[in-house]
Amino acid sequence: MSSIGDSLQESPARHLPRSPWLLAANQLRRNRGALIGLAVFLLLLTLTLLSPFITPYDPVKMSATDYLKAPSAAHPFGTDRYGRDILSRTLAGGRISLAVGLVSVVIAALGGTVLGAVAGYFGGLADGVIMRLVDVLLAFPGLLLALGIVALLGPGINNVILAVGISGVSGYARLVRSCVLAAREELYVEAARATGCHASRILWRHMLPNLVGPVIVLSTLDIAWAILTASSLSFLGLGAQPPTPEWGAMLNEGRGLLVEAPWLTIFPGLMIMLTVLSVNVFGDGLRDAVDPRMRG
Repeated sequence: MSSIGDSLQESPARHLPRSPWLLAANQLRRNRGALIGLAVFLLLLTLTLLSPFITPYDPVKMSATDYLKAPSAAHPFGTDRYGRDILSRTLAGGRISLAVGLVSVVIAALGGTVLGAVAGYFGGLADGVIMRLVDVLLAFPGLLLALGIVALLGPGINNVILAVGISGVSGYARLVRSCVLAAREELYVEAARATGCHASRILWRHMLPNLVGPVIVLSTLDIAWAILTASSLSFLGLGAQPPTPEWGAMLNEGRGLLVEAPWLTIFPGLMIMLTVLSVNVFGDGLRDAVDPRMRG
């Protein structure tokens, strides 16, 4: 009898609804590809952050005696035409490339979330003005828009971050607006209105916390796009300026020596490929985990 009573007492707890975030975490743990992608990205991020302590040479120090040396024990990634160590420059350049990608995505996510939330909740004139601005941004390809903004502001890492961030605002604005339009008719929003909550409190305290999941998923996927866009701008000479190492700028420096010294472009290009691939794989897994329709 005691065992039956214990089972009756435990059974309600077993059938309590589980947190959506816990379900997503369990789904993500079962996705081996996503975990490998996350591990590779974290490894690359750690190596680039620790580059001042683990790189064997100064990434900007020139050496006349080490002109275009092929990969060797002394220089595992070889040297460039100024005698600078490619391994040191690749890891140091990763700090800039990853920082540009991450910060620009934060700018895009914050700006797009604010605009989309205001447009979706208040509607009317605010919705019309904001969404027409978003339509203008969407009329240009992301790289072309970022290129135009940098051309107006001038070359430099800070301007590249701002340009890439502005180019990504439209995606977040449309996503958040659609989510807010659906959420503002929910019962919890009606209850908050009935208790006299101000519109800003309803929006920021009750509605936006429920939009964190989609925004995080989109941000994860956008990191790869931001890194590629920033590297493309640096390749064109609009991002990091010499002698600052950056993956896109390093590709530009080595493009004239593809036959004579292919290692100048192979290693920074490989870093871009691994970073973008790992982020995309993890982002796909995170999207599948957050989306209830994809849960097995």
